[in-house]
Amino acid sequence: MGLSVNTNPGALTALQYLNKTGSELNKTQNRINTGLKVSGAKDNAAIFAIAQKMRSTIAAKNAVGQGIDRAQSVVDVAISAAEAISDILVQMKEIAVRANDPGLNTTTRTTLENDFNQLVDQVDTIGGTAEFNGKNLVKLGAEDLEVTTNEKGSSFTVPKAEMQSINLQLQLSDLLDLPNSAVKLLIVDNAISTVNSHLSSLGSAHKRLQIVKTLNENLIDTFEIGVGNIVDADLARESASLQALQVKQQLGLQALAIANQSPQAILSLFQG
Repeated sequence: MGLSVNTNPGALTALQYLNKTGSELNKTQNRINTGLKVSGAKDNAAIFAIAQKMRSTIAAKNAVGQGIDRAQSVVDVAISAAEAISDILVQMKEIAVRANDPGLNTTTRTTLENDFNQLVDQVDTIGGTAEFNGKNLVKLGAEDLEVTTNEKGSSFTVPKAEMQSINLQLQLSDLLDLPNSAVKLLIVDNAISTVNSHLSSLGSAHKRLQIVKTLNENLIDTFEIGVGNIVDADLARESASLQALQVKQQLGLQALAIANQSPQAILSLFQG
């Protein structure tokens, strides 16, 4: 094509490459700013859809993890209460053994019975207040704890562990006479066995919760790594690309400036 003031092929070509460089530079800067090579459907619709599905799974697993954390706290409180009740039962057994001594007078027996009854009240107080997030596994009328273990709705049950005086049958006799003292000792022994059984059950439930929690956390980490593998930008590569594109942009601007000077040569044709 000859020289023309209406059409400048060199400038148009330079402008095309400059626009292309500018577009690539914008993409690179966006990747650096967000840390993502796929930040939306416009970048890569298929990859973005896969990443969103994985993110939804991660969100669901995080919700499951929060539920497991709450369940662990409920069980922790129940275990603490059971251990405290177990310690009280040890003291009650000591009192019952002492009350079994036929040489005790009525005053001493009355004192021992008062001490025993106070410990019974403590058992009820502990059992009634061992609550977390509105859930109490050891009070009278407690209900089992259902724990969701994955985003598909699977669950397992932590059994209730009622440990108040009426459940442990601690109020069925007194210490004022020797036969009743012997009965009370047997009742305390049975109560200790019951509490130890509940402690074993709660301990097993806590271990199971910890196993499920660890598995859930590991799966979350795996999914997060998977999302990162498909959408995260390689910042070292993007940094090198940014510098290269910036140089290309500067060269493109210079090429466009040179191309825009070409029409000036037409003026020399009309001089002298």
